[in-house]
Amino acid sequence: MARARRDRGSALPGFGLSMGITLCFLSLLVLIPLATLVLKTLSLSWAEILRTLGSPRTLAAFRLSLGAAFAAAALNLVFGLVVAWVLERYRFPGRRLMDALVDLPFALPTAVAGISLASLYSANGWLGRWLEPLGLKVAYTPLGIAVALTFVSLPFVVRTVQPVLGELSPEVEEAAASLGAGRWRTFRSVLLPELGPALATGFALAFARALGEYGSVIFIAGNLPGKSEITPLLIMIQLEQYNYAAATTLALGFLLVAFTLLLAVNALAFRSARRAPAARGAAA
Repeated sequence: MARARRDRGSALPGFGLSMGITLCFLSLLVLIPLATLVLKTLSLSWAEILRTLGSPRTLAAFRLSLGAAFAAAALNLVFGLVVAWVLERYRFPGRRLMDALVDLPFALPTAVAGISLASLYSANGWLGRWLEPLGLKVAYTPLGIAVALTFVSLPFVVRTVQPVLGELSPEVEEAAASLGAGRWRTFRSVLLPELGPALATGFALAFARALGEYGSVIFIAGNLPGKSEITPLLIMIQLEQYNYAAATTLALGFLLVAFTLLLAVNALAFRSARRAPAARGAAA
């Protein structure tokens, strides 16, 4: 009866109709395409699937894609927190412009971003001409891939952490300082328990975004097999060769690995969110 009362008082349709719409929408957009991916992959024999996934070129692409995405997400975890902190804690001229610039990777076409980064970090680019004499080559290397992925995934961390910082009163930090806590202890014992779930969520979103990035990477990567070739590009190469079964096999294998890692990150975020109330109680 309680559920019936909730349904009558709700502006949305009842549970049955809402669940039906939800399942239909998710099936059309997610479940059916994934099922097609699995069925197309299973058109190959297990030996062919293992040979495709276990080839040196595939493994090198997997390692590069996962490693560069993880590095980009980890870098954004640190500097995204700093950017969110500056935007939320301080008032200064040009703050709104800086805040708008954070969303630029959302609106900028990825191909434009890739061409811009490749031009900037190439041997005769504005930054590349100064970095390469120092032995730091960015364009057409795995480092360039990490730079491109960092660019496209930064907003996910900033926009996830910023609202939490907005709700966290500076008086909490002042109280900790008045009790003799240093900056590091204040951050570790007071701020981190509150920011931990948002940071983990932002990391997971940035990692997921970086895993699937294609447009901005191919212009700065160099795309050398075994060295600077990412998994999405390898899948595209198989599609261009009309080898659809191999392409779906690579896509499904990469999807399973990425899903496992994202599941682990989300599990850590869930544990961090559950520990946050206990940490607040201990701090109090």
